[in-house]
Amino acid sequence: MKITYHGHSVLSIVMKDGQKLLFDPFITGNSLTDLIADEVKTDWILVTHGHSDHIGDMIPIAKRNDATVISIVEICNFAEKNGVQKTHGMNIGGKFDFPFGRVKMVQAYHSSGYEVNGQMLYMGEPAGFILQAEGKTIYHAGDTAYFGDMAFLGETFEIDLAFLPIGDNFTMGPSDAAVAAKKLKAKHVVPIHYNTFPVIKQDPEAFVQLLPENVGTIMAVGETIEL
Repeated sequence: MKITYHGHSVLSIVMKDGQKLLFDPFITGNSLTDLIADEVKTDWILVTHGHSDHIGDMIPIAKRNDATVISIVEICNFAEKNGVQKTHGMNIGGKFDFPFGRVKMVQAYHSSGYEVNGQMLYMGEPAGFILQAEGKTIYHAGDTAYFGDMAFLGETFEIDLAFLPIGDNFTMGPSDAAVAAKKLKAKHVVPIHYNTFPVIKQDPEAFVQLLPENVGTIMAVGETIEL
């Protein structure tokens, strides 16, 4: 699989058979991304929680691509009410085998709401995703604080690559993320959710220095790695 980082928490994955996955498609309004929302092509959209900087362009991208939205059930219901034809609702602790691989929805300590016409809608519980496909295990933590059960994830899964937020203020910061990386025992860790806004300004190099040698990997926006 080929994994590309697109700024903030946006990832795209292309499987060997050509299936395309897109995580947290915050493109419009994301000053760091290399993507143009109207040009994105994907088959599946995975959304960790209901904040606008993660739902982002989910609805127009899903409609234009006839893509399936995978998320907590409340976000899937929201997508359906806004014209998305294909959704797959999940909940914390559940897993499902999709054509591209297995997805397990795991907890995240955060909040989740989406403002529509001045009113905040409840968008279910925030989550992270563990993707097992092509013999590899990928963890997208979403927006989360550090929590002790990350050790359980590290014991249960052999995580090849973990994407962890380091921005602080809204999520865990670099020091907590370094503890999380240790508990997860991930072979490689990529920092996400930083520098998009002034309040989450961080130095990713400083974060990498908190990790064991050769564990931390800083991905530039638009950079692709292959597993």
